[in-house]
Amino acid sequence: MGSEGTPAISVHITGFKKFQGVAENPTETIVSNLPEFMKRKGIPAGITLGSCTVLETAGVGALPRLYQTMESFTDPSRPPRNEQVIWVHFGVNSGAFKFAIERQAVNEATFRCPDELGWQPQQHPIIQEDGGIFKTRETSCSVDAIVKFLKNKGFDVANSDDAGRFVCNYVYYHSLRYAEEKGHKSLFVHVPLFSRINEDTQMQFAASLLEALASFT
Repeated sequence: MGSEGTPAISVHITGFKKFQGVAENPTETIVSNLPEFMKRKGIPAGITLGSCTVLETAGVGALPRLYQTMESFTDPSRPPRNEQVIWVHFGVNSGAFKFAIERQAVNEATFRCPDELGWQPQQHPIIQEDGGIFKTRETSCSVDAIVKFLKNKGFDVANSDDAGRFVCNYVYYHSLRYAEEKGHKSLFVHVPLFSRINEDTQMQFAASLLEALASFT
């Protein structure tokens, strides 16, 4: 008999492909390059980088890959493990000059332009059974502590209560709902274009975010 110890933290990361107005999505680069980057830099103690997945920049179109990825790590046939699972989703805000840690998602899809599969909902509930478009879901991650940690590392970052109503918010809402059901955590991070904050700085930011999750989970 004895303590099982502190749970390990398994972090799974997603980004998005290109979409209208953003021919090169920085989050596709970040997510694609992060495993090799972390091998060189070193994974923070207690953290496992479980998966890095790039999604279509489409509402409904992103869901099959998203759920396939999430469910592959919650397969009931897998032996139980003493770990905390965190889903971290990166999305780009092409008008931003700083990083933003998103506190919540809203049950509303109102797309300012068609997504990559041509869908452009207006005031559409993301999850019908959750009720109306004013329903919100909030992350259980320690947003304020994470932001403070990243600021102390020298990054220009803020917390945010508005992830928009486009695909980023759409995916985040689904992820938060799934995480709540499974006892996981979910977090969404908006990043600027590489023309605003260069690629190396954004890779360093992603690595520091993993450190923050190791410290405040």
